[in-house]
This record gives sequence, structure tokens and C-alpha cells, in this order.
Amino acid sequence: MSIRKLDRHLVNQIAAGEVVERPASVVKELVENSLDAGATQIDVAIEDRDGSNLVRISDNGEGINVVDLPLAIAPHATSKIAGSDDLVSISTLGFRGEALASIASVSQLRLTSRAASDQVVGDAGYVIEVQDGEVSAPVPVACSPGTIIEVRNLFFNTPARRKFLRTPATEYGHIADVMTRIALAWTDVGLTLARNGRRHLEFEAGQGRRQRCVDVLGGELDEALLEVDDHVKMEAGVAVPKVASVEITPVLWGLAGSPSIARASAKFQHFFLNGRPIRDRNIAHAVKEAYRGLMPHDRHPVVIVMLEVDPASVDVNVHPTKAEVRFREPSRIHHLVLTAFRQCLLRADLTPAVSIQGQANVSRVTNSGLTPVTSGPTSSGGGSSSLTPVVGGSTTLAGVAGCRGKSHKGFEFEQVKQQLASGGYRVDDVGQAVGGSRSADLSVLQSGQDATVAASRPWFVRGVLQVHNSFLVTEDEHGLVIIDQHALHERFMFEQLKHRVLKQNLESQRLLVPATLSANAKQLAMLEQLQPLLQRVGIEAHPLGPSAIGIAGFSSFLFDRKVDPVEFVEQLLDRGEQGDFDTEASHAEEAALHHVLDMMACKAAVKAGDKMSEEELSDLLDQRDQIERSSSCPHGRPTSVRLTLSDLCKYFKRT
Repeated sequence: MSIRKLDRHLVNQIAAGEVVERPASVVKELVENSLDAGATQIDVAIEDRDGSNLVRISDNGEGINVVDLPLAIAPHATSKIAGSDDLVSISTLGFRGEALASIASVSQLRLTSRAASDQVVGDAGYVIEVQDGEVSAPVPVACSPGTIIEVRNLFFNTPARRKFLRTPATEYGHIADVMTRIALAWTDVGLTLARNGRRHLEFEAGQGRRQRCVDVLGGELDEALLEVDDHVKMEAGVAVPKVASVEITPVLWGLAGSPSIARASAKFQHFFLNGRPIRDRNIAHAVKEAYRGLMPHDRHPVVIVMLEVDPASVDVNVHPTKAEVRFREPSRIHHLVLTAFRQCLLRADLTPAVSIQGQANVSRVTNSGLTPVTSGPTSSGGGSSSLTPVVGGSTTLAGVAGCRGKSHKGFEFEQVKQQLASGGYRVDDVGQAVGGSRSADLSVLQSGQDATVAASRPWFVRGVLQVHNSFLVTEDEHGLVIIDQHALHERFMFEQLKHRVLKQNLESQRLLVPATLSANAKQLAMLEQLQPLLQRVGIEAHPLGPSAIGIAGFSSFLFDRKVDPVEFVEQLLDRGEQGDFDTEASHAEEAALHHVLDMMACKAAVKAGDKMSEEELSDLLDQRDQIERSSSCPHGRPTSVRLTLSDLCKYFKRT
């Protein structure tokens, strides 16, 4: 077998296989070059439907001197680094010096440039063309300072690569994604994207970070985006630990989407490092942990994370397209992102608002509560009533102060009580329903009538209405709040357990006779892995032979709540087989503990259909204002929703 040296053109084509995957790769590399050249306006135009026939990048950057034009096409030629020391601290987006050479090797490239420093008469710049590795001599041409690069017939000489391109819509979608990510990171630069002469994207230069992000994500999300920065955690008294080995001062800014706008995929999560769009599992995990318990596990928050760090503290040269990086202190970055986002979410009111769409002509009280009815057949045109989630925060009282010239300070529950009483409620029956004697609040229901309250009717105590022993209705300064009693109690139980287990292991109750359950080999192996976790929550379980597990001790907390030990451990092992308790993974020990506490809280919490006493209701609502993340249960389901006064006024035509 003989060894031969490859010719330069073939080397460039091989390099293009790593750098130039599709037309979007061309756009990314060339726009990054324009940014490194100091451009404040970059215009991207493509012809055909996917950009494979023509991609044109125009900028107003520094431009290239005529003597350097041929060198710009040469492989591994760059103005961004000079020696090995420069690789230690890379502050530019591009630095390999292979993008133009690789692109030119698989396309027909035309490069026109005029350096701002050129002392020439008129508007003269120079143009060179490259095809099949042959570079033409520079030719004078009229142009403004800056650079224009035209890439035609991409992959014309590598037809196998062209066959792997997806549909034109997919390829154009990748180009649009590249432009939007760059637009998010470089708010001081104007960007446009046009296809076949029609402009599809346009971002003005000099926009603020938040405004640019809202323009990219969609203006309808503005009210649901919380601003995050590392000053939040400093004000909260939480400091990132100092690292002696590397002196870095990371700065964080970002936007945290409300759980109400969570998506089915992580496509709407954008991470940036020193202006460079990146993918990073460490940052993604920190974001996931910050939102833990605020949304279902299969939903993903809308977030933007922008980090600025010392270039010497990160290696950006670990991926051909520079999409992945390696931090020297990844735990430091993880802590910074997790803390900043967690503090931001903890301070926000995340109770989702709902809007009443449509209107009913008449309402009547039925056995199931207040039910809107129509005077005629229901149609889809407006004779129906529905609750539709909307994006945004709560509406303040100022927004409804002008309803028919009256100022609404909240619902007058005393008036509601009188109205309920006049409709046939008897105080004795209401007192019996709440499990105690009449209270001072209930006494106002007395109206002299002696009708009987049906068992299925909602009951009213201390400004709270319990409906079907499942939902609680109350008020706050913004309007009407409807609470899922199980979800709220589950969140309370979870926070209580977490507080206790962080101090010491939970108490264990020894069983007189060990409970046994069947188990397969995988579950037995999982049991061994989970032993440290089980000890923390007060469960003693060990193998009994090759196919059984014995439970000798069970958490006193669960024992008191009459939770079946066998059923609980079976479910725990089932979730372990699904990978929920991967305690060996990075940053996973806390997550595994939270999964177990989730299960315990769910088992111990009051269920839908359970009748709660007056004292239990008061305690639960008092805790709602004190516990963290009371807007959702540990699984991420909402504990409450709000009907704002503004929406209620609109629904009842009071505006």
C-alpha cells in the first residue's frame, strides 16, 4: 500500500465535508466573518427555494485589501490569529481560516470587496472569482466599502453531497434559523434575509436586547417573558463560589418564559456564549433544573441564555462548526445559570390567567355550580362559553377601574353570601358540610329561609368556595382564583418533605412482618443502586433471594398517610427502570431525590373528592402564600388559574 499526499483542492473538499453541510452552513460561516469584520449591516439574499443556486452575503464591514484578496481564499489563512498563544483566548467567531477555502472548493465563488482604508479614486473595489480551485486575478469594480460574497451552484462538483440535501422548505428553514440565532445575539447589527427578491426577515440595528428577542420569538409572548440576570442572585444573597485556578467573571442575561408558554420541544431554547450560538448540555441541564416542578416533564420552557465569559476560560475549538464548547469550570457556569433562573422564577407570580371567550345570554345555578346557558340552541358562532388559556401576566385593578364608571376593589363576598342564602342555603347544613359548628363568617348566610342544601352543592366558608370536594374558589387582588386542592396540597407536601430531608434522613417505621414483592433481575440491580436514596427517605428494602424484595422499614410520613409500602416501592422501581433515578449522571443526585419526593407528596396529598374541614382549608390557603412555586404541583401541573377582573367585566358586558 503506497502513501500519497493529497492535492490542495481535494483537501479543501474534505474540509468542506465538515464545515459545509448545507446552504445554511454557508450563511453561518460568511455572516460570522462579516460580524468579525465589524459590520453593522448584513444582508443575506438567496435565489431558488433553498439557496443551493445562489447565496449572496453583503456587509459594510472593514473590507479586504486588494493584495489580500487571493490570500482570503487560501486554506488556513486568517487575520484573526497569528500564533499558538492566540488559541488560548479566542474572541472572534471565526479563526480557523478554512471557511472560504472550503466553500470555494464545492461551489462557484465570487468575492467583491473594498477596504475602508483603501486610498483610491472613486468607488473602486476589486473582485476575484474561484472555480474548481482556480483563482482569477483581481479586477477593479465599483462598490461601496465592505464585502460581497456570492456562492453559486453549491455542491456542483460533488453531486453525492447535493443528493443529501432535504426539501427546499427544510433547507430554507435552516437558513432562517441561522439568521434568527445571530439576530438574537447581535442586537446592534442590522440583518435582513430575502428569498427570490422578497424580504422575509428584517431586524433594525441598535435594538435593545429584550426588544430584539421579542421580535424574534413573537410579540405575543412579551408579557410571558421574565428578564434574568446575575444581579438577581447577588441581591438574593447567593454568590457563585470563587475558583482559585481560573479567574473569570461570567456575566449572564436572559429571558425566562412563563411555564404557561412551554413547548413540546426544546427548539425555543437559545444559548449564546460571547455572541456565539452554542449547544451545551451543562447549560440545558441548569435550565431544566430551574424549571423543575413548574411544568410537566415532557414540556420545555422558552428561554434565552446569553453568557459573557473570559475567552481564556472556554475552549471553542472542540467542534468543526464551533457549535459546542468546553468550559474549564463547567460547574461554575451551571451554578450561575441555575441560580439566576431559579431566583427569577421564584420571584414571579406564575399563576396562569384564563380568558373567557364567547358569552352566554342567561346563567343559572345548577347542582354542579354556576352554569352559563343559552336562550336557544348552542352554536359555534358565539352562543357558547369556554375558558381559553392566554399568554401573559395578571391584569391589575387599574385596568378595570373604568367599568361603567365604577371602581372595582374585588369581589364583595359578603354580598355573594347573602345572594346564596336567598337562593335556599341553610346555615346548619352548611356548617355540617364543613365538618364543624357555624363560624362567624357563616352566620351571615342566615336569611330566614329554611331550604335544604343538596349534598352535591358547593359550600362556602371564610371567603372560599369548595366545588365537588375538588376545587377551591377564592379571590385575590387581581380577580377570581380557582385552585386544584390536590395539586396545591401536593406542592405543600413536597416542599415540607424537601425541607426535612435536606436537614436529616426521614424517619423510618419498622414493619412487624416485612412486606414482600416480586422483582426481576433488572429491578434487583436498580434496588442496589437506589440504596443511598432510599435511606434518605426512610425506606429499608433488600433482596430476598433471586426474584423477591423485602421491605423491612417504611417512611413514617407515608405510613401515617396510609400509603401501601408494596405499591409504592413497585412504582418506584418501575420509574427507576425508565431512567428517572439515574443517580450516577452529572448533577442527577438532586433530581433523583426530587423524583422520589414527588411520588411521596402525590401519595400523601389530599385527593380530588376528599372533603376538607374548615381548619384544613384555612391551613392550605395560608400555605399557598408561603411555599415556593405554589403555582404548580411538583409534576408541573398548575395548582390554580385566575379569571381577571378585566375579563369578567368584559364577559358580563360591563366595559
